[in-house]
Amino acid sequence: MIENKIQLSTVIAEPFYEVHKDICEERSTHYWLKGGRGSTKSSFVSLEIVLGIMRDREANGVVLRKIGVHLRDSVFEQIWWAISILGVEQQWEGKMSSPLEVTYKVTGQKILFRGADNPRKIKSIKCRKGYIKYIWYEETDEFAGMSEIRNINQSLMRGGKKFIVFYTYNPPKSKNNWVNRESEKKREDKYIHHSTYERVPREWLGEQFFVEAEHVKRVQPEIYRHEYMGEVVGEEGSVFQNIVLREITEEEIAKFDNVARGLDWGYAIDPLHYTVNHYDNMRRKLYIYFEIQKRGLSNQRAYEMIKEENKGNGLIIADSAEPKSIAEMQSYGLRMIGAKKGADSVNYGIKWLQSLEEIVIDERRCPNTAREFVGYEFGRDSDGNWESRFPDKDNHAIDAVRYAREYDMRLVRVE
Repeated sequence: MIENKIQLSTVIAEPFYEVHKDICEERSTHYWLKGGRGSTKSSFVSLEIVLGIMRDREANGVVLRKIGVHLRDSVFEQIWWAISILGVEQQWEGKMSSPLEVTYKVTGQKILFRGADNPRKIKSIKCRKGYIKYIWYEETDEFAGMSEIRNINQSLMRGGKKFIVFYTYNPPKSKNNWVNRESEKKREDKYIHHSTYERVPREWLGEQFFVEAEHVKRVQPEIYRHEYMGEVVGEEGSVFQNIVLREITEEEIAKFDNVARGLDWGYAIDPLHYTVNHYDNMRRKLYIYFEIQKRGLSNQRAYEMIKEENKGNGLIIADSAEPKSIAEMQSYGLRMIGAKKGADSVNYGIKWLQSLEEIVIDERRCPNTAREFVGYEFGRDSDGNWESRFPDKDNHAIDAVRYAREYDMRLVRVE
């Protein structure tokens, strides 16, 4: 047995000892593992799946993220970390091409990786040997809701006598977010566990992790409670908990040295929105101090209004969905390019904005921006409960800001 070759206490943090015991004794099926940064919940799950497959010759695993493009750099690497830390690399092989998979060479058992953005690939999963015993939903809060997860479970939980389903996530701020509500619902085969970095060996995370955590605890206690302690601290439904409405003075603007401009197209029903903002990347604060938002603007008139502000002809990142409009603006002399966007760019961009320490908005200069950011709420399900999805409405300023800061977002990985 692999457990005899390696002391599990050297790879599993103390908060997970009881969870490990529960799994070994097959007491539960659904394991809801929530917590803050550095709690090692994902490391624990990856070890359990690898160990479980090596113990049970009929077991296979499926690891899921909401968006498939995120699999390789997150859960695939996490599973391979577990294989490496257990010292069994020679017994496993990985397939990096799509679809990703890892195979236990001794028996042919597999760990498969799938994105929930392609449901057909999940429904078509078949195992040549055994059945899918282990299912892991990483970043569970990214999924649309429990109905989506139930549909996936119904497709995967077939043909076996025992299943282990892991749900790992950092709790969203809103107490009414679907994943926060779901994790508190009781059922006999459900194990709910909350962990933090505090009981993880310091050498595992590195001393700098603890230095950063203590700094955030001292200067931003609410952010510390949410990000590091995994507490639900937010107001009901509000997407952005970091908005600061105040005057941004001319003296401040004169010192801004990281200015960016973004444009969200619109005409009849939806307004065109143009934003100018500054990002202080040392303090992770965004300052929004100029806007144009108007319906019925022709491209010619929009150019004239933008040129009046953008006298230095700074680069503008616009919604790439209208290449003809971009070309027309370029013909007038504006330096404009289309946003790169990409898979899950909306969710990623909003999460990046959420992660900032402050979004400072001058309400007098930018009334529409202030209204949108303050009023932007999570979607609701048919029963009126909050969901984790970000609605695509009344978000023109938010989109324009996302486009403007696309480059900064690519420099930072948002968990």
